[in-house]
Amino acid sequence: MIFFDEYRYFEPGRKFECIEFNGEKIALTICEDLWNVEDDPLYIHSPMEELIKEKPSLIINIAASPFDYKHAHQRKAILQRNVNQYKIPLLYVNHVGAQTEIIFDGGSLAYDASGKLVHEGPYFKEEIIYLNTKNTTLVVEKQTEKYELIYQALLMGIRDYFSKMGFKKAILGLSGGVDSAIVTVLAADALGAENILPVMLPSAFSSGHSISDSEQLCQNLNIKVDKMEINPLYETFLKTLKPLFGEKPFDVTEENIQARIRGTLLMALSNKFGPILLNTSNKSELAVGYGTLYGDMCGGLSVIGDLYKTEVYELCRYINRKKEIIPENILSKAPSAELRPGQKDSDSLPPYDILDKILFEYIELRKGPKEIIKGGYDETLVNRILSMVNRNEYKRKQLSPVLRISSKAFGLGRRMPIVGKYLS
Repeated sequence: MIFFDEYRYFEPGRKFECIEFNGEKIALTICEDLWNVEDDPLYIHSPMEELIKEKPSLIINIAASPFDYKHAHQRKAILQRNVNQYKIPLLYVNHVGAQTEIIFDGGSLAYDASGKLVHEGPYFKEEIIYLNTKNTTLVVEKQTEKYELIYQALLMGIRDYFSKMGFKKAILGLSGGVDSAIVTVLAADALGAENILPVMLPSAFSSGHSISDSEQLCQNLNIKVDKMEINPLYETFLKTLKPLFGEKPFDVTEENIQARIRGTLLMALSNKFGPILLNTSNKSELAVGYGTLYGDMCGGLSVIGDLYKTEVYELCRYINRKKEIIPENILSKAPSAELRPGQKDSDSLPPYDILDKILFEYIELRKGPKEIIKGGYDETLVNRILSMVNRNEYKRKQLSPVLRISSKAFGLGRRMPIVGKYLS
């Protein structure tokens, strides 16, 4: 077996050999070997161009192809290009399972020599498939709808992380907002409702509907929910700090104190009883630094840290497609951290439908400010958002692993310097 490394250039004349089995020559390739058909090839010398010289009767590609919600369509197109080019059947065998933040979705494929897809394996599930490459019938392609894939990917990510680490139970703060609601649902589906410990931590600024919405969610999921008022602790903090704060006005300091009280209480419960704290920050917040270190950014695993806020809402709608699990009031009310009177996310951030589009252009598409502005976005707004993204890299460096569902997740998928001045 020959392994081909995408980071290594092959010397001219290097020998590639097919393997033989039962009198058949098989071109055994590894993962990205077959992506060399792209206009920007990965190798100087194409492995398949060398292997095809031996006239193999079958291509097998064994892969550990990381999931993102667009990848299934992309790899189908790449594999079909290979079959169309070499005119022999192709079997694509992909890994299933999660390794920390990276998720492998399966979706193994088989093509006949004419380029027709004759089999598509299940996504996020192991399966043994028997095929006769010389006598196949065409199958209907499985639907790969974005939010169905994301939902299944996150379930596998949570489940495998917990099982491989030997964890059984999860704890999280339940605020009455959409982010903690979706993480509660995903954790319950992945680990079982009996293994989820949601805790409400209201303050003097929490609305009544935040509590009632959280209670309704847990009732829908048949989960017991605990409640701890944080205002007595908050008042103690303010009293203790008063001699040093003096007459300075209320600002983000007092907001962060509340978030850190919540983080401390949740981590205390985690330490005392053993459940792993799940982080509920979304990608929009993480991108622009709308979160408190050692507060709402605490946790052992970031479940939705690769989902923009608008995508969180869409995933909620997907979950509610058959019946209302996440209360409608959670989805219809204006997002708020509820850390000061009448606070809304829109006080500090642009509307999420605009923010997320600009973030996507910058993060996933890797466009610079000039390109984004040419797309019709306000120059001042673009520069402000991109500055927020770059300025808050230090926060993301201290975040727990983020389950990856896009092509550019924070963490392994997007490595940037904290002190970089690359847009200044």
